[in-house]
Amino acid sequence: MKKNIFSKAILIFLLILSFYNCSNEPKTLEEEALSKISMLESLLKKAQNKNIDVTREETTLWFANEFLKFANWDEVHKEDVEKLFGYYGPFKEDKTKYAEELPDFERNKVIEIVDKGINDLEQLIAGKRTRRPVSEVDWENIEVAKDMFLSHGKPVFLYDYFSKTVGKQLTNKSVYNDHLGNIYHGGQRLYDVNMDRAINPYILNEDGTFNEKIELITEIPDTNVGFLILWNMGMPDWVHKQAPELEKGRSLFTGFDIDNPTARKVWSDVIQKAGALTKGKKVTQMGYILSNEPHWYSEKNHWTARFKEMTEMSSHTLAKLRNWLKVRYKGNIKALNKNWESSFKNFASVTIEVPIDRAKRGTPIWYDWCRYNMDRSIDWFTYLQGELRKTNPDADTSIKIMPNMFTENARSHGIDTEALTDLTSMIGNDAKMRERDVRSKKPEEWEERYSYFWEEMSVAYDFMESVSPDKIHFNSESHFLSASWWRKLNTSADYVRSTTWLATLHGMDAQLAWFWARDPDGSPEDRLEGELNFFDPALAGSIAGSVNQQPHVANEYTQVMMDLNSFSEEIFALRKQRRPIRLFHSETSAINKKFHMKQQFHMYEALYFEGFPIGYATENIIKKQDHSDWDAIVVYKTAYATDAEFDALQSYLNQGGTVIVDNKESLALNEYGRKRKKSLSKGKGKLIVVGGKASVKEIQKIALENITASSQEIVLKEDNGTHHKGCVWRVAKNDKGGYIVNILNVGKNGATLNLTFKNGEKANVTNMMNGEKLEGDFELKSNKVLLLEITK
Repeated sequence: MKKNIFSKAILIFLLILSFYNCSNEPKTLEEEALSKISMLESLLKKAQNKNIDVTREETTLWFANEFLKFANWDEVHKEDVEKLFGYYGPFKEDKTKYAEELPDFERNKVIEIVDKGINDLEQLIAGKRTRRPVSEVDWENIEVAKDMFLSHGKPVFLYDYFSKTVGKQLTNKSVYNDHLGNIYHGGQRLYDVNMDRAINPYILNEDGTFNEKIELITEIPDTNVGFLILWNMGMPDWVHKQAPELEKGRSLFTGFDIDNPTARKVWSDVIQKAGALTKGKKVTQMGYILSNEPHWYSEKNHWTARFKEMTEMSSHTLAKLRNWLKVRYKGNIKALNKNWESSFKNFASVTIEVPIDRAKRGTPIWYDWCRYNMDRSIDWFTYLQGELRKTNPDADTSIKIMPNMFTENARSHGIDTEALTDLTSMIGNDAKMRERDVRSKKPEEWEERYSYFWEEMSVAYDFMESVSPDKIHFNSESHFLSASWWRKLNTSADYVRSTTWLATLHGMDAQLAWFWARDPDGSPEDRLEGELNFFDPALAGSIAGSVNQQPHVANEYTQVMMDLNSFSEEIFALRKQRRPIRLFHSETSAINKKFHMKQQFHMYEALYFEGFPIGYATENIIKKQDHSDWDAIVVYKTAYATDAEFDALQSYLNQGGTVIVDNKESLALNEYGRKRKKSLSKGKGKLIVVGGKASVKEIQKIALENITASSQEIVLKEDNGTHHKGCVWRVAKNDKGGYIVNILNVGKNGATLNLTFKNGEKANVTNMMNGEKLEGDFELKSNKVLLLEITK
């Protein structure tokens, strides 16, 4: 009897326990997420009671709640989501599957970021780790210094999104806040010819007066730091009527011929008026972006050749070319005919086939056209900037240069990165980093060594920073989270942190990530709803696999910016280190040689992992900058050089400089491929000519031997199981007599690392991010970042 009663009691207890567990166990992913959000909120209060900064977790909670809302919208509107996936070619085939899986994917990622927040706070509350409080951005009181933005008197790295929830007011706190960024956008409606809040010709009437659209610029509240962009996409109908050739020679985002006098007069009126009305406003603190991704490709078989108006040459462009050639050849038509193997009677009869045949690369006609195409774009931007500064003399400017205009081999695009970087008062670009291109059917070459493709950003940024070392650097459309042909639905948070940190280490002071397209209720912004025009499919395709569908990516982007700002003074000290080795860049060789930039990268790559920033030298850098800023110039596989470029190197040697030349082939030809009679001589300096095949490894060894002995006090040893280094690192002295070391593992494998002093003495190593002591050998996983303090 007692046994039966006992058995029944056990059964009742188990039933009650089962009911209790079932009633408390989350039934759905959303309920699980909400339960964990509640846990994090509770821990938040405990941490605050212990005076622990919880700014990071407040952002995690914000994104968690936002993306739960987004997931619910995506679940209710699967047909709309499927359509958005369908716009992106690589996802089109599986659009139904992606749309079906997305809501729960987002909920799982919300749980993931909240779990991390819980773990971090538990560690902090228990005293098992430490961290520096967030240095929050004071968006309303940003100061613009010579080469940095300041918040609370300290360097600050500004962050936000480009093309951000169009249709919402700048004062909407659901969109403009500390979590997403709070930069006021003076240019929003991307891909529309008439871009809201951007400076554009549609504010101008035919009679020279200005219409009500100008209020979109003047009504921007004068409270927050911001930027203005000149939207060059098109012109009003009345301008087309006045200038029939207006679109001949246009490009994708510059919808008119930059040599057209009517177009120039229109832009003169517009930019002078806009400059006067916005002078001194906070929305101009990040400057006026003079153009969005300018390019004028002019070679056969390029994608732009599909559009007739992009490859035609207007009568104005041809007339300017003839004048340019007349000056270049000093009025001697015989000299031009000899060079071009032509028979023109005079300069007024000169013609050229555009788009030009790629087979002509390395010939005088190719060089002259490419050099002219660059010079005419320099002239255009010089004109625009000059017209702006007639009414706003102190206006800061930048140009959103695509860095691949420099890093890739193509040179018919009309962009002289050095000249345009030197021209404007801020460095401007839209650099990208990525994993494998979605079009690639097999692993790319870089994947043998690295976890992601960093070449475009690193090479371009080191070049731009060499040209203009004391300017603010503004990436006004960063493509680290996604790009046209780089997309990954489940991007790792470590990748987000590594790429953002690396770009900042290379000089980036502010970035607008591509792109934020969610309205506060979770729906896509206005442009992605309803009927789509010509450009909308490209924009609509951008939402698939982007940050808008990945809570862990959105959260980590803000988290890494918070960490960078918490250590902003240390990061500035690291990135302001001297660039002891300069690679000589000749745009002359880049124009003439088919694979010049690819060859140059091999030399750059060999020096990239040696613990110091790489620099560049050009004719103008040698002439304008202090030679004590570097120890040696390396000339590698640079056959073509103008006499002025050659003379700059010789002058540097005459003044005591060190030049390392790969062999006698470099500098052997002028811009037209004619042999140079002169060779470099050592003068008062040191000339090292590396004979034979002059391998990259041999030149690297010689270059490292010629660095000033005191330049590197810390030694990093790396073992990643391959013959290639993968850890990018920098060293700077701190004010306590020790050193700061920043290490990013961009290699494909984890690495075992060891830090010592140059004399072999053991280093005491502390992780500045969490207070942890690192002893002897320590591990750094692929895509991980360390910021360390080194003491004896």
